[in-house]
Amino acid sequence: MGARRATASAKSEQRVRDILRVGRDVLAEKGYERATTIEIAQRLGISEATVFTYFRGKRELCVRVISDWYDEIIAAMQAVLSEAQAQQQPLRQQLALLMRTHLQLFLIQGTGLCALVLSEGRSKGQELGDSFAPLQRRYTAPLMDLLARGQASGEIRQDVPLRLLRPMVLGPMEHILWEVVGQTSSGSVKTTDLETTSRALHDMVWAAIAAPEQELAQLRRFKASILQAVDG
Repeated sequence: MGARRATASAKSEQRVRDILRVGRDVLAEKGYERATTIEIAQRLGISEATVFTYFRGKRELCVRVISDWYDEIIAAMQAVLSEAQAQQQPLRQQLALLMRTHLQLFLIQGTGLCALVLSEGRSKGQELGDSFAPLQRRYTAPLMDLLARGQASGEIRQDVPLRLLRPMVLGPMEHILWEVVGQTSSGSVKTTDLETTSRALHDMVWAAIAAPEQELAQLRRFKASILQAVDG
């Protein structure tokens, strides 16, 4: 009896994984309004009633798909930051890595889902907007932690509250995401474009959020290195 229950449970878990996998594909391709549970079921070769056995409807399925996707993004960003901190990389470099990872995941791995979040998830009161709000707070947590550490160390300006620093970083990246979503339907972007864009974006953002004293210290170090080279 126990073995049969375990087998049934394993089959149910696999069914959920399959529905989420195909649901992600359909939602990314069609968007929320045009995606249907019927098409998801057809691609899997099951009945729509089977989909409803595991999810109450399209909204619940979509929220789970986006939640799982955010979990992947959060894990990737946390891994990048943990490695950078273990290597004692400067906070400025940590921010650069975080921004590059963010753009990479959205533009290369998830452009279709990015379009879904941007179009459906940013409007309060709409069917999905309110459901996405907790997910968005979770995925911005690594950035908020980095900004808080930067303020504590004096590397990031302290005259701007954290809640305002966040859009100073995310706002320009969101603009790039909208631009790519509007220009491509293939769901990808060239790596060289990503590298160039992320570097330029980071330099612009850092110039805006870095503590003035940090920039002055960098200029002084640069001047000292020039004088040392001349004297040598």
